[in-house]
Amino acid sequence: MDIGAHAPVGDSSGAFDQVQRLARELLVYKFAIDELMTKLRILSEEFDFVHQHDPIEHITNRVKRPEAILEKLRRKGLPTDVDLVAEHLDDVAGVRVICPFVSDVYRVEAMLRRQNDVQIVRTKDYIAEPKANGYRSLHLIVRIPVFLSDRVEHVKVEVQVRTIAMDFWATLEHKLFYKYDDQVPEGFADELSSTAAMAAQLDQRMESLHQRVHGGS
Repeated sequence: MDIGAHAPVGDSSGAFDQVQRLARELLVYKFAIDELMTKLRILSEEFDFVHQHDPIEHITNRVKRPEAILEKLRRKGLPTDVDLVAEHLDDVAGVRVICPFVSDVYRVEAMLRRQNDVQIVRTKDYIAEPKANGYRSLHLIVRIPVFLSDRVEHVKVEVQVRTIAMDFWATLEHKLFYKYDDQVPEGFADELSSTAAMAAQLDQRMESLHQRVHGGS
């Protein structure tokens, strides 16, 4: 049943049930983010205490809006059925981790991999292999256990780990494309690629300075 459509007369209870189920699904995704945020904060504080260096600058998170979830199912050619969300969508819950240096990006990944209750489902390394437009970031799809009153659910969360320079470029790139509604001026792509290369060079130079000051810490 399409929960984005009006239910026929006499079937309003079915539509209400679908909406309630979607609301509960989103609540579980929020809980998964809460669990992951707690883990990341502990890792950040503990690493800083031991090594006098915090590998995490800041963390943001979000859960997709219901209408965005339904629209993504439609784009995939799927029915807007709540039961399909967990199976077919990996980015309903998202956490973005901003790190000072490139080495910190992989340090955060390694720390997450050592967590016994965190399952790394998939990795896309856009730092080692940037996208054509210059975008760089490390993307992880992880499963986080959420302990509910009557069961345990293992919920997928998309984790994007990137440096300050990568985040600066990606944020402004998104704003520019939003302004132009994806109809960008001629030569725009080349300029973006060039600025991405500059951001990558900045990361390399700052990493080098960091290693000179702190060594392997």
